[in-house]
Amino acid sequence: MNLEIRQLKTLVALRETGTLVEAAQRLCLTQSALSHQMKELEHQLGQPVFVRKSRPIRFTEPGQRLLKLADTVLGALADAQRDLQKLVHGEAGRLFMAIECHSCFNWLMPVIDQYRPHWPQVELDFSGGFTFEPLPALARGEVDVVITTDPQPLKGLVYEPLFDCEMRLAVAPGHPLANGDRVQPKQLQAQTLITYPVAPERLDIMHRFLQPAGIQPEIRTTELTLMMVQMVASGRGVCCLPNWVLDEYAAQGQLKSLALGDGIWSRVQLAMRAETRETAYAQDFIRMARAHCFAQLKGIRPAPVE
Repeated sequence: MNLEIRQLKTLVALRETGTLVEAAQRLCLTQSALSHQMKELEHQLGQPVFVRKSRPIRFTEPGQRLLKLADTVLGALADAQRDLQKLVHGEAGRLFMAIECHSCFNWLMPVIDQYRPHWPQVELDFSGGFTFEPLPALARGEVDVVITTDPQPLKGLVYEPLFDCEMRLAVAPGHPLANGDRVQPKQLQAQTLITYPVAPERLDIMHRFLQPAGIQPEIRTTELTLMMVQMVASGRGVCCLPNWVLDEYAAQGQLKSLALGDGIWSRVQLAMRAETRETAYAQDFIRMARAHCFAQLKGIRPAPVE
């Protein structure tokens, strides 16, 4: 049989997304094209590579062996591409980062740890972005990357989508709102909302959910996600965080996670200046960030191709 790189990439996308639909979105294929590709691979093998109608997708023994091969081959290919980019474009540079999506700090540090050995001459630093406006600072050249869910049309900036995630409300298990699966804006009028110390208009729950309904809850702030969760668990308020943050605590019974109305989804993006994005070291950081997030964060989905 003749295995192709595209088939290995498809298997990895199926493993990381768990569904044919989301894998097709990530690979910019139609679901029909992806299914045809897998049927062709299975015809060559003479047996299936995953169990139909399993969710998330469950791989057969041949499928698992092919995934091991995919990890080896695609990893080696990425290393070779990185080395070639270094030879052509050079290795030195700077990536000063600011975080508007503060819960993203949880996955950013592992990505940086993975990135450093490959690009030792790229200077890395980051700021939480609590005391300044990160995107205008990016446009001025004061930082090089901003992790954001609230893009602004500033001259010279480009945005690389990483993933979409659902913003959900966290309440203590004994909270009156914990009896339902979702909340409406008016139910939060008398609640204490615990947030990061940023302007309300930069918070999805405020500018997309509460403010349009004319609701203004009492607000308390903390800079730490863990502190926010602990305050909610102890009954001192409610908070809004991405689904992938709350799922772990909800599974442990520390809190209850609720949908905001019919559901509010947010897009996590990397903002850069256009000239920074074209560098080899920035493109490799984007690739590593995407790969890490889809491998480690549950409940996220690929951003639709625009």
